[in-house]
Amino acid sequence: MTKKKGANHPWIIVYMLPLAVFFTAFFIFPLVFNVSTSMMKWKGGGEMTWNNFANYGKLFQDDTFLLSMKNNVIWALSQGFIQIPLATIVALILARNPRGWKLMRTIYFLPNVISTVAIAKVWTALYNPQFGVINGILKSLGLGGARNWLGDMSTALPAIILMTVIYIGYFMIIILASIMNIPKELYEAAEIDGATKMQQEFRITIPMIRGTLATAITLAMAYGMRHFETTYLMTGGGPAYSTSTMGIALYLKMDALRYGEASAAGIILILLGTLVIVAIRRALGKSDPMTEAAQ
Repeated sequence: MTKKKGANHPWIIVYMLPLAVFFTAFFIFPLVFNVSTSMMKWKGGGEMTWNNFANYGKLFQDDTFLLSMKNNVIWALSQGFIQIPLATIVALILARNPRGWKLMRTIYFLPNVISTVAIAKVWTALYNPQFGVINGILKSLGLGGARNWLGDMSTALPAIILMTVIYIGYFMIIILASIMNIPKELYEAAEIDGATKMQQEFRITIPMIRGTLATAITLAMAYGMRHFETTYLMTGGGPAYSTSTMGIALYLKMDALRYGEASAAGIILILLGTLVIVAIRRALGKSDPMTEAAQ
């Protein structure tokens, strides 16, 4: 006996209902509420006053907020096009099973299980202008004296980005797993044809994991767009707001009881993040050789 087409539809609705309820409660409702309050003058309590798009106008006339938007884009690009290539290089090396590769895989992933607060505090100490290890190493090499890395407007943002992009373990694991799923026969055939290891990586590995790389870049840039914790812990957005991000700007406006402007900043962050992610996905394409090969 065959079931009628669509007979399972009621059960599909029943199974999807809890997810729909949670998605509505924890995403749709907060988003709608945020959009509505972004057009209000509100101190987080008491009466709301309608002021149309005035909050957005204030933000786009605020040089600090515009700098925060610029920093967010820099963060997204650095995560997508510095961190992911580093993770890819390490994954390519570990995929060849060099001596101690399992230990190295664990070491690279270790920072991902350590508290962000702890890592930020460690790096703040490393960048200390008087007693920091980094200045000590540079001084011993004759490359400079005590430099205030986090207190100098020209070095604060690069210093924080540098300490973030070197933590590649999360994306390294994703890329490494994808590489290990590539059929070994492809490499065996390439070796028979006389292809070198480097040629195999560029002609087989990287093309085959293109879909995974696109996903990794998208995720990394999404994390970059919403960056907040590390910068806030290390500099608070300073010096002179040079390291401020939209997340920090939003937090400071909430702290000043300017909830309408904070909501507007949140909406702009969502729109900017969506624009960046859509643009990068279109640029990288949607095809996935691994999926096509499996089919």
